[in-house]
Amino acid sequence: MKHFDVIVIGGGHAGVEAAAISARLGAETMLITLRLAGIGVMSCNPAIGGLGKGHLVREIDAMDGLMGMAADQAGIQFRLLNRRKGPAVQGPRAQTDRKLYQNAIQAMIGQEDLITTLEAEVARLIVTNGRAIGVVLSDASEVFARSIVLTAGTFLNGIMHIGDQKQPGGRVGDKPSVRLADQLIDLGLMRGRLKTGTPPRLDGRTIDWHKLERQAGDDEPVLFSFLNAKPFAAQVSCGITHTNERTHDIVRNNIDKSAMYGGYIEGVGPRYCPSIEDKVIRFSDKNSHQVFLEPEGLDDDTVYPNGISTSLPANIQEDYVRSIVGLESAKIMQSGYAIEYDYFDPRGLTTSLELRALPGLFLAGQINGTTGYEEAAAQGLVAGLSAAHNALGRAAIKFSRSSSYIGVMLDDLTARGVTEPYRMFTSRAEYRLALRADNADQRLTTLGLEIGCIRVKREKAFKAKMAGLIGATSQLKAVSFTPKALEAAGIKVSKDGTLHNAWSLLAFPDVSIEQVINLVPEFRNFDLSIHQQVARDALYAPYLARQEKDITMLAREENTIIPDDFHYIGMAGLSTELTAKLCHYKPISMAAAAQIEGMTPAALTLILAQIRKQQRGMSA
Repeated sequence: MKHFDVIVIGGGHAGVEAAAISARLGAETMLITLRLAGIGVMSCNPAIGGLGKGHLVREIDAMDGLMGMAADQAGIQFRLLNRRKGPAVQGPRAQTDRKLYQNAIQAMIGQEDLITTLEAEVARLIVTNGRAIGVVLSDASEVFARSIVLTAGTFLNGIMHIGDQKQPGGRVGDKPSVRLADQLIDLGLMRGRLKTGTPPRLDGRTIDWHKLERQAGDDEPVLFSFLNAKPFAAQVSCGITHTNERTHDIVRNNIDKSAMYGGYIEGVGPRYCPSIEDKVIRFSDKNSHQVFLEPEGLDDDTVYPNGISTSLPANIQEDYVRSIVGLESAKIMQSGYAIEYDYFDPRGLTTSLELRALPGLFLAGQINGTTGYEEAAAQGLVAGLSAAHNALGRAAIKFSRSSSYIGVMLDDLTARGVTEPYRMFTSRAEYRLALRADNADQRLTTLGLEIGCIRVKREKAFKAKMAGLIGATSQLKAVSFTPKALEAAGIKVSKDGTLHNAWSLLAFPDVSIEQVINLVPEFRNFDLSIHQQVARDALYAPYLARQEKDITMLAREENTIIPDDFHYIGMAGLSTELTAKLCHYKPISMAAAAQIEGMTPAALTLILAQIRKQQRGMSA
């Protein structure tokens, strides 16, 4: 009979983050997985980050988690998405080497003295007096713990579909978890089915790269971890091609053979990552769709064709792939497939991700209705932290919407639930101007230090950075200039006699860091990274003050009634998705509208403005 503080079930992105933070907090942790060799595997595209997702990775890193460090070590192409827009909506992304990423994760798990790994199948949970206290393995042996974290991924009653063929599985090569799924269903939890999919994998040696546009990474790569400044691995380019009318005709002519369109799948798929079937049917007005050909590794010929995931039969996949420019002779190394799996309504969880119906059990990842590595890892971090605190008798930690995207996700899941696989977007956060990827450490590392999950190396680096930021900001705020002095320095401001301190000048659109250094030469003594961060903080300061006013206004107006005859269709600025949901749910108040999945502060402001406009029209 074995006893631990925390048991983590599953070695995917959620599981490794849960086990790692549990161990960093001082909890004796057992990580149980079906295959030890599968720990840290990237089941789908070997890429990390993106818009919203990159913010989550930065927040995981700020709490000394694994994903950002592993992505940096394995990154073979780094791109900062939305580089031409403001920092609040920029998202770091990396194409990674699948093997290097997995090796990095396994090495970091192996370095944790308080983690014991076990290759086994968990058959059922041990429940005593309404509380989860351990697990029974498939060989009938038992392991006990004060807290259990379940990160089942797509394995709960997982079924893989290729055309009309289906087989049980959590992913290619791995069997599903059926007995554990049945026990959870017996708890009376609200269950649903979701679906995700992958494209066929291609042999890069059979692709005619000369016909394709190439996409290189950024000249100045932006990495994920605040501890890293430059890539570890060699950098590569991706290829770009497009589907065409012939591709679409092949898909249309065989749509009844698709697992999804043939009626073989009941689960709801991710709206923002549609299959090639969805693209052809739902977006019939488009005669082509972009396809990114992304290498899966430096010493691996496998190429991931991002944009053509499918559940069509293998022979049809070969036909439509070879209809695409550059892929005329492409060899498929693994057919694409859809996978359908169980999830449980996340509204049955606390914001600590503990299951209300079974205290002591914490759920993280796709079991909660989310999609994506980054969302899973962030939940794993929260669940592992919560489980460790529960086991060690420490107070629960709450991530708020105002301080992190992690808090936004937790609140969205536990308060609103999901109707489709949940994906993080910057638009979900009403505080997104403050919740930038560049300042994740400023927002969260202090919390990590308080609870004890930050290791010495990061603590030293963070304290040095904060000392620099505080010193540089204070230095700039202490020096003010007249409009005349600024004009002499080449900086245009209103000639109203108002003094401007040097820090506020960094918020001016045409003022460079070098101009500020010319005004305050001592500022040059700080590192470039400090210069850039101070400039970002100064840039957003006026907007944050305005944002706080909008948020206060929405809170004040939450009891405002929405008229029964209110028309959402045709409202300028309201997305098609939200328009459909508002028409369906017909919320009776602003507070009710705010609870709709995917609702944004901007949309609420539009609705409120329209209500006020109608009221003024009625009183005129």
